[in-house]
Amino acid sequence: MASGHGSNFEALVASCRHGALNASVELLVVNKAGCGAIERAERLGVPWRLLDHRRFSSREALDGALIEAFGQARVELVVMAGWMRIVTPVLIEAFPQRLVNIHPSLLPSFRGVDAIGQALAAGVTLAGCSAHLVTAEVDGGPILVQAAVPVCPGDDHARLAARIQQQEHRILPLAVALAAERLGFRDRRAATAGRCRRAAPPAG
Repeated sequence: MASGHGSNFEALVASCRHGALNASVELLVVNKAGCGAIERAERLGVPWRLLDHRRFSSREALDGALIEAFGQARVELVVMAGWMRIVTPVLIEAFPQRLVNIHPSLLPSFRGVDAIGQALAAGVTLAGCSAHLVTAEVDGGPILVQAAVPVCPGDDHARLAARIQQQEHRILPLAVALAAERLGFRDRRAATAGRCRRAAPPAG
């Protein structure tokens, strides 16, 4: 699931295809027409669907459509790779312990919108990113992996965001592998991860 440029989505695809993550990307769902993630999906040959949130009467209705799309793709684990919408218990309960999110802060600090801006406003010297399981509490689920990024003198939003994103690309595939292992997917030859099939921890 992606809403923007889709760089985390592409990082997952690369990890799957180059062997770091023993998985395959099954489906990309976006909620914004023309977003960069679509171009990446077409270039990479990954099936994609547009579910424009503005065309649904409620968040629950959108989540119901997501569940239908994932069911058709035989998805078992869902990754929110820059999905800029709050999900509801409808989706969370359909994929218990199977919904992974990436967030640009060292949770539990700076939850919610514009975490990087929050960090800069607070004057912290250490920022970062967290991959976690999704629960009804926004950005409050169990943390799978974190990476710290120093806030350098003169950093602005774009500069800090670029360094955090590099770490997001590194930890998100690992988080998918850890979530899959928790679910017992390691030895299941036919298991499908949400956008990834039979994810397993990187070698070593």
